[in-house]
Amino acid sequence: MEKLHYNITVAGVVQGVWFRKFTKDKADELSIEGFVKNNNDSKVYLEAEGDALMLGIFLEWLKIGSPMSIVSSVDYTVGVFKNFNNFEIKC
Repeated sequence: MEKLHYNITVAGVVQGVWFRKFTKDKADELSIEGFVKNNNDSKVYLEAEGDALMLGIFLEWLKIGSPMSIVSSVDYTVGVFKNFNNFEIKC
């Protein structure tokens, strides 16, 4: 099955609410590889790789996020596959 790469930006109340930790947990559960990090503009940026079905489920989960987050938008574009080995939280 072909793997895809998505560049994802999540906006809303997504910093200081454990969003990155819950995102890593969900990515690990779905066998998604890549990373998540906070942006200076109060948004969260992710790069995620996996099969299309799992990425679709992941995108739907991102619209809800962590229990304390309030997601206002999830935007993504298809990017160049980078062959990540795991999913990590970046500072």
